[in-house]
Amino acid sequence: MVEILAWLEASALADTLRGLGIWTYGILNLAHILGIATLFGAIVLLDLRLLGLWRDIPVAVMARPTVPLAAIGFVLAVTSGIMMLSFNASEYHANPFFYIKIPVVLVGMINVAIISRLPAWRRAIAGQDAQGNDRGILAIAGAVSLLIWLTVIVCGRMIGYW
Repeated sequence: MVEILAWLEASALADTLRGLGIWTYGILNLAHILGIATLFGAIVLLDLRLLGLWRDIPVAVMARPTVPLAAIGFVLAVTSGIMMLSFNASEYHANPFFYIKIPVVLVGMINVAIISRLPAWRRAIAGQDAQGNDRGILAIAGAVSLLIWLTVIVCGRMIGYW
């Protein structure tokens, strides 16, 4: 991993970003925060709905705006995060929170792929009636999702304090 971090820090991307001026890192940090806020804001609404809040709002109605917003936030957070990392990537090699955050982000992506393939999710976003244990399955999916993304946020914040 140290080699990958060193490569990123010495990359043309890093050189270009460092050459853009003193405000570049701050602007990237702002983009990262906006991406995280958009991602998590959308996720928390949808996951709380999956956990059973706001049952009068169908999952399909809640998912329509939140899923695309979460995707936009994710892309913005990852893109800006990689760019920020490139500034001083070698400094992260000893940070345990960095080594927790990155795999948990990957787990989050896998979790999204799994949830989107669940029959309970497909029925819910199609506006169909719940069958069997659909509500329980979706509640577990929402709880796991919240746990994953809260872990990412906590680790991200702790990286700066290590």
